[in-house]
Amino acid sequence: MIVFDLICTEGHTFEGWFHDSSSYREQKRKDLIACPICNSTAVEKLPSTFAIKSSTGGGKPVPAEAITDLDPAKISQLQEKVSEFVRDHFEDVGCNFTKEALKIHYGVTEPRNIRGVSTREEEKVLDKEGVEYYKVPLPTPTESDG
Repeated sequence: MIVFDLICTEGHTFEGWFHDSSSYREQKRKDLIACPICNSTAVEKLPSTFAIKSSTGGGKPVPAEAITDLDPAKISQLQEKVSEFVRDHFEDVGCNFTKEALKIHYGVTEPRNIRGVSTREEEKVLDKEGVEYYKVPLPTPTESDG
């Protein structure tokens, strides 16, 4: 499953869930994607807010020396923005992450963005079942975060 942020010509933004990129293209070609607010089929993909390389992807890791040249304040700011996005756009299912991810994967529940925790053994189950997931370290809340 892949999620795209979409926008119609009226400026309404919404999410679209697709099996893969080619499914999106095929549905767009057939005008099957419609804005849930105005029903317009003139829809385009928005640039992703952020991207995370999966372990199955073909990308190359960034060399450690390239990271040392970055401004620590900017890195901290980026980490906070990613954390905020995940907190605001993903349902926290806590320790039930594996159970919920499998239910979504097999169509038992509606697809949705979820976040939570899993053990290494649970991650092995997800890998074996072909469930895509991404590990995003989130900072622990401090007392000032409320």
